[in-house]
Amino acid sequence: MRYDLNSARELAIRACVAAGASKAVASSLAEATVAAECSGRSSVGFAHLPDYLEGFLCGRIAGTEEPEICFPAPALIQVDAKGGIAQLGFDRAFEELQTRARAYGVTVLALKNSYTAGELGYYVRRLAREGLVAMAATNGSALMAAGQSSEAVYGTNPLAFAVPVDNRAPLVIDQASSATAFVNIRQAAERGEGIHKGWAIDGKGQETMDLREAIQGALLAFGGMRGANIALMVEILAAGTTGANWSLDAPSFEEGSHSPGVGLFIVALTPELLAPGFSARMASQIERLSSKGIYIPGSSHVEDEIDLPSSLVATLEEYCQH
Repeated sequence: MRYDLNSARELAIRACVAAGASKAVASSLAEATVAAECSGRSSVGFAHLPDYLEGFLCGRIAGTEEPEICFPAPALIQVDAKGGIAQLGFDRAFEELQTRARAYGVTVLALKNSYTAGELGYYVRRLAREGLVAMAATNGSALMAAGQSSEAVYGTNPLAFAVPVDNRAPLVIDQASSATAFVNIRQAAERGEGIHKGWAIDGKGQETMDLREAIQGALLAFGGMRGANIALMVEILAAGTTGANWSLDAPSFEEGSHSPGVGLFIVALTPELLAPGFSARMASQIERLSSKGIYIPGSSHVEDEIDLPSSLVATLEEYCQH
């Protein structure tokens, strides 16, 4: 079914409010959900929204909490989501993050006690549109094994990075430390498809291409130990420095009544203070790389309308009846 962006936002807001979210929470989440669709990341767009709706209904997400913000140092912003969503905490700190990044050259936002952050590129893309270079890291409930362990010890632990570019959409890199995102495994299971070798292990620690065994097992890091090292780095930034739950200690984002309580770490830098004309230089370099056949991530997918599966729309409408 085809929706214009405003209608899509309204559908998301209606479903969130019906599930117990405040209007502020619903609006922040709806905006991020539509943005994920517009950036071509539908797996963490409307397809991911039912996870939030179930979270509101079952108590995994505090649907009416207002985040608490403090400033431990001039260039540090600390946000306690209080079991709510990271998107609202980011929205509440967004103007201050920009202001302080421009005043001090660089500012860090450390957010804790939230549900999973959704599309990580959303946060850095918004900052890049304001002329800032941004990097973000977030952890989640343990889904990925590392090294010789068959136990899940990290979330998919993605990193995202974005920079402003003259006369085009920001360059955005958003990728998990795991060989694939968990939502891809789950969607493949729903469609009855197989998975690729190297994506997951079963409960005994053996590589598997069987979806049922993969869901009972754990994801694998991309690139072996290199990917696992990046996952550990993300874990330290997103959980260690923010005071959030380590992935090993984070309750499930799918089951139970307790928040995962995970973290989001963002650093924003004003590039023009170091390299005047940065955005123009980026545009020139991207053009040069593109001429050599290099793929440049983050090209805009924004359209006036988005397509949603009718079955998903029916599911969302059912939540609207709560």
